[in-house]
Amino acid sequence: MSAETNSHVLASFLDYLRIEKGLAPLSVAAYTTDVGQFAEFLEKRKRTLLTARRNDAREFLQQLFANQVEGRSVGRKLSALRHLYRYLLLDKKIEHDPTLNIESPRQWKVLPKSLARDEMESTLAAPGLRHTATRAQETKESAALAVRDRAMLEVLYAGALRVSEIVDAKLEDLKLEAGYMLVRGKGDKERVVPLGKSAQQALTEYLTHSRPVLSTGKRNPTTAAPLKGSPLLFLARGAHRLTRQRVWQMVRVASAGSGRRASPHMLRHSCATHMVENGADLRTVQTILGHADISTTQVYTHLALDRLRTVYQKHHPRAKAR
Repeated sequence: MSAETNSHVLASFLDYLRIEKGLAPLSVAAYTTDVGQFAEFLEKRKRTLLTARRNDAREFLQQLFANQVEGRSVGRKLSALRHLYRYLLLDKKIEHDPTLNIESPRQWKVLPKSLARDEMESTLAAPGLRHTATRAQETKESAALAVRDRAMLEVLYAGALRVSEIVDAKLEDLKLEAGYMLVRGKGDKERVVPLGKSAQQALTEYLTHSRPVLSTGKRNPTTAAPLKGSPLLFLARGAHRLTRQRVWQMVRVASAGSGRRASPHMLRHSCATHMVENGADLRTVQTILGHADISTTQVYTHLALDRLRTVYQKHHPRAKAR
């Protein structure tokens, strides 16, 4: 259906509000704005107001929260959509109300910001994590730093690590052949984090070709004698310790190509979000994130419920009307 269909539906609804409901001009203007925003959101998804699904309505509201729209305003927009779809049901223009059973935004826990899967792929495939101004200046060391950065990106996303956890990670904590690493999180609690093939390959390249380059050159300032090798997994130039600020800067540079200004914490939440979207249970996600209490992980509950509903509708013999 065309965008004109949305215009026609909105015009009919506004006439209903003005004539049958007798709403004031300011109220009608507010409905115009709220429903118009949802119509624009749907057009990007190749849908119309008449073909919207419950998931469209939920993700529209979630996007408003992600853009820091206050809860009261989001609640008003949901109310406007509910009025619209009650009208369309009464007018027999639709058979199902996409706002049905969507709880009040006051009851929502806002999902942390995360990258979409294509944005995450773009970030991991960032073409030039170089540390020099031009290609002519590129050195063996700068190439080693680029390999290191790619390995850190893979590990941040694979294991949902916090910045402090990747900066403090020790070489002895990495069990590469077994495909996992030990992570010491908040309160010095230790957890086991699996590493996928992409992360394992990036780490193998870093350990083989990059870390030996970065681990040389650090000397005792008094005696000028070489210092013992650093126990840390990820190193800065001259075997120095990485700073949190450097990790933040690296993630921002890598994510620029996706059009987002991502943070390391966004990669952590992207890992959790994409796992739940793919069917992971919350207990597993809780373990990987290192949350002491499942209630902290329940911020992802709505994603899990949407996944559960989709699977149920597909597989339960009585899920669809007979």
